[in-house]
Amino acid sequence: MGNPRCPVCGSNMVKNGKTKAGRTRFRCRCCGSSSVRKSDTSAKDLRTFLAWLLSRKRQSDMTGAGRTFRRKCAPFWDIWPMPPKIEEPRSVIYVDGIHLGRKAVVLIASDERHVLGRHLCRAENSRGWSALMQRIAAPEVVVSDGGDGFPKALRKTWPRAHHQRCIFHAFSRVKRYTTSKPRTQAGAELYGLAKALLGITTLKEAQGWAEAFLAWSEGWDDFLSERTKTEEGRCVLAHERLVKARRSLARLINAGTLFTYLDPRLEHLAPLPATNNRIEGGTNAQLRAMLRDHRGLSIERRLKAIFWWCYMHGPSPLPAAEILRAMPTDGSIRAIYERLNQQDKLQGTIPQWGDAIVWSELHRSEPYRMDWD
Repeated sequence: MGNPRCPVCGSNMVKNGKTKAGRTRFRCRCCGSSSVRKSDTSAKDLRTFLAWLLSRKRQSDMTGAGRTFRRKCAPFWDIWPMPPKIEEPRSVIYVDGIHLGRKAVVLIASDERHVLGRHLCRAENSRGWSALMQRIAAPEVVVSDGGDGFPKALRKTWPRAHHQRCIFHAFSRVKRYTTSKPRTQAGAELYGLAKALLGITTLKEAQGWAEAFLAWSEGWDDFLSERTKTEEGRCVLAHERLVKARRSLARLINAGTLFTYLDPRLEHLAPLPATNNRIEGGTNAQLRAMLRDHRGLSIERRLKAIFWWCYMHGPSPLPAAEILRAMPTDGSIRAIYERLNQQDKLQGTIPQWGDAIVWSELHRSEPYRMDWD
């Protein structure tokens, strides 16, 4: 590394002794100004911060042992690592949401290897799902766990994509209504049918299962239609939980999303996944483990930790130095937000880090109130 240039005239500088602190002093031969070289270690500090965040290490295990480490890494909590726009279509994409508290959820999309995008919103709804999906090229098949608003967003944003409803979540919903030890014969039979979903591997088996479910529904229709009166005198279904369980499976059959993985039109993609285990176990489980390893973070930092994890596990994360130059910060986002001085502008076109703008403003004015859409 050569000698620095003079900040006054731009000429080359030469060594000129040392300061009281022991740092090398440089002097310009042309104008006589003197200075010391300042080393920028921010990229190195960012790598150290990410090495801690994405591991199980404690702050006391890092260089600086706690206080110094926190001081050096504090600026990186202000950075918003923004996901790239995915323009190359994937065959299969998995989507799911990870909830933080009652009014915060991060919607995540991934393929077999990488996290493709994430979006912060108040709850799983069609607007949130659409915002996530708009930055990702439409896949041939998308697998979901049945989050609220997703079918509507799918029809709007990825209308040609085939939808596979996770069969394990379908079984789990029935199990929640019937329990694993049903008290009635109808409940035991429905639980058995739901459990059989997990072992279906051929289209013939799927057709047989659908016929068995239809026969069960018709055979127990009178039983499920029975009504009783409550203490208040209201007439309600006597077996309401079983009715809800039947309805949950009937909706999936009518929507055609239960056996998409067996669709003959998608044979060129076989084998297709029938469950959402890739994102549940490969992404969400690791995110929850990271939050447990670094428990004690505020809600703001837990959200930023999820964003950092998703970005670093994306298809092409930038080097540390590029991240520092390219990514927005709380300060830059706040400046943009303040220029949007009319409330109706928030309902129109806003920069691509819209969730960051909303969160930054809420964090500045009401840190623990998260009522955004």
